[in-house]
Amino acid sequence: MFSLRKVKKLHAVSVHRSRFSSLFRATEVTRCTQSQASLQHGLAEARNHSLLSKLRTSSTRFDVWSIDRTKSSFSTIRSGSSILLQARDPAKLNEEIQIAVDQRRCHEAWRLFEQHMQMEGFPRKSVVNNVLVCFAESLDSNWLQKGYTLVEKAFEESKQNLLEKEPLVYLSLALAKSGMAVPASTILRKLVETEEYPHVSAWSAVLAHMSLTGSGSYLSAELILEIGYLFQNNRVDPRKKSNAPLLAMKPNTQALNIALAGCLLFGTTRKAEELLDMIPKIGVKADANLLVIMAHIYERNGRREELRKLQRHIDEAVNLNDSQFWQFYNCLLMCHLKFGDLESASKMVLEMLRRGKVARNSLGSAIFGFGTADDDRLKLRKQSEVKEDDNDQTLVFSINSMIPYEEFVRDMKFLKLEAEAKDVLGALLAKLHVQVELITSERGVLQPTEEIYVKLAKAFLESGKMKELAEFMLKAEHEDSPVSSDNSMLVNVTNACISLGMLDQAHDLLDEMRMAGVRTGSSVYSSLLKAYCKTNRTREVTALLRDAQKAGIQFDASCYEALIQSQVIQNDTHGALNVFKEMKEAKIARGGNQQFEKLLKGCEGNAEAGLMSKLLREIREGQSNLDAGVHDWNSVIHFFSKKGLMQDAEKALKRMRSLGHSPNAQTFHSMVTGYAAIGSKYTEVTELWGEMKSIAAATSSMRFDQELLDAVLYTFVRGGFFSRANEVVEMMEKGNMFVDKYKYRMLFLKYHKTAYKGKAPKVQSESQLRKRESGLAFKKWLGLS
Repeated sequence: MFSLRKVKKLHAVSVHRSRFSSLFRATEVTRCTQSQASLQHGLAEARNHSLLSKLRTSSTRFDVWSIDRTKSSFSTIRSGSSILLQARDPAKLNEEIQIAVDQRRCHEAWRLFEQHMQMEGFPRKSVVNNVLVCFAESLDSNWLQKGYTLVEKAFEESKQNLLEKEPLVYLSLALAKSGMAVPASTILRKLVETEEYPHVSAWSAVLAHMSLTGSGSYLSAELILEIGYLFQNNRVDPRKKSNAPLLAMKPNTQALNIALAGCLLFGTTRKAEELLDMIPKIGVKADANLLVIMAHIYERNGRREELRKLQRHIDEAVNLNDSQFWQFYNCLLMCHLKFGDLESASKMVLEMLRRGKVARNSLGSAIFGFGTADDDRLKLRKQSEVKEDDNDQTLVFSINSMIPYEEFVRDMKFLKLEAEAKDVLGALLAKLHVQVELITSERGVLQPTEEIYVKLAKAFLESGKMKELAEFMLKAEHEDSPVSSDNSMLVNVTNACISLGMLDQAHDLLDEMRMAGVRTGSSVYSSLLKAYCKTNRTREVTALLRDAQKAGIQFDASCYEALIQSQVIQNDTHGALNVFKEMKEAKIARGGNQQFEKLLKGCEGNAEAGLMSKLLREIREGQSNLDAGVHDWNSVIHFFSKKGLMQDAEKALKRMRSLGHSPNAQTFHSMVTGYAAIGSKYTEVTELWGEMKSIAAATSSMRFDQELLDAVLYTFVRGGFFSRANEVVEMMEKGNMFVDKYKYRMLFLKYHKTAYKGKAPKVQSESQLRKRESGLAFKKWLGLS
């Protein structure tokens, strides 16, 4: 044994950390002259090297959350520098870490924590959890990153028994509030995996803050699907006391509302519909908010039959407020338009007008079957904006602060977190409410807005139904409050047609008004006459002059000037002189009324927000929503796919193509999810993938979105089609779409854990070699290689 004096003569060990490796090297030590001392120094150096090698930092992988991967997780030593390792008492070091935590000196706590990791590994359990709490309370992104790194390392080294449930949930909440949805959701997932089930009120608050971003809302839906799967079809026996913690985690109505509202706001409505399909399987009861959210989802996805079924529940519900009725019927009206059902939409508008007329003529307010609202549209929109601003201020306050950990632990039922989640849900629902545009309120009765007239007029015009449009507008004016003949809805639509060059449609509308006995001012005839003259349509000019004479319309000087100029251009001098003579006999002064020109210029510059200007903008800028055939076939294909009747779905898709309707992202999403549900249909999905790419290359009607690509990727990974999976990943990354790597990592480990391990076989065909290379590339992308 070496004497103490000889040991003291040994040189200290310098430790260096490489920038791209977490391995530590011992620095060169001056060789001792005595052989025994040299041997002792070698043993000490070997021990230090072995201890430090165990603490190398694993590369932290965040799918969206970016972190500097070149930094070591557990060392304050900068590259190229060195420290002197000194023997310290671990108990004393634990005490110093705790003191730094109590004093909220995060930097000092982390420095001491790293020293303990270098010497002994993880500190004792209480210290580890107190460090996590300290970092979470700071709400500082740097300390939150380090806290999550600590959690990851504990799981990687199978030291998760050092981590307690409450500090992990607290850290997850802090991460969610700081916009770090991926690590926040990963902690919740790891808690579920290790059967440390968080209470639903606690993880709902995490979901609420996650749902304020696009990727976070997508992850929220995934989490509820994963957690809800544990409770489907009464798998958990509520009579067993041992199941109490698990049952306390079961998704409730508020959690579902939060995730669904987030999906709606960020456009992932097909993922939201997956959640709706899960609701009856886990036995969650729908409240008023959930019913309205369902209506929004069904409208966005074109599920008109589901909306009609939901209407019965809406009409019978006793706890719905006026605003919620308003939103539901706005969704129903939008769905009628989406399917090109102009008859149903028109009837709905006329019924609202009739009820409004009854209300105006009665002493009290009539109760309309479609529901009621609190106030007129302008007032309610202002109230909604104020409410949204208030919610935003509340959110800022809640996001920038954390409930003290002591209160968090004492609140066993997490009532404060439940209230916080409710506030976030209110803000999300307020944003959905403001999006309602087609319906307003007058004296407590739902009434149509100008937007619905614009959309209906556009739909009638696009389908060439002039007679039906005129009939609808005339009935609407009859039910609505009287307006001047020159400013009626039908005149506005006619003027809009003239300004857009749709002269035949405008003439047809004038004929319908004249035949219905509606007197119309001269301005609309004048503007149409000038348009005909400008395009040298002599026959139409003659017909219009005859119609104007029957209607008792007297043209002004500008019209006669246009007629004279038209005759001159056609070298009809005699006709021009006759027009001039007629003008003089009528004693019409030159420089007549320019009312329509002023109106048109105002609309062109958006100086007026009337129906005419809105219709001009809608037709010029908006795309047609009346591809009813695609919506109809999508509904059929979705029905068969949902029921697992894929042969019928394939026949419907084939029929859809034969009729000239191009499948879109929604069509293929229904097919892919249908194949995935019955399993083992990977070849069929591969064929669909090829068709998708062909359609996308040939036309703009096919647009790859996150939900479709995610469904395709899931199927390819499940089936081991990694070359196709790599194609999808490349497309998603190129489009800056969020990919839930955690989900695919777990899926890969579940079905392909033993694949592509060890050395490659010596004898491989070219296809086998390509398949192996694709699998290894995907495995590397997941971070598993």
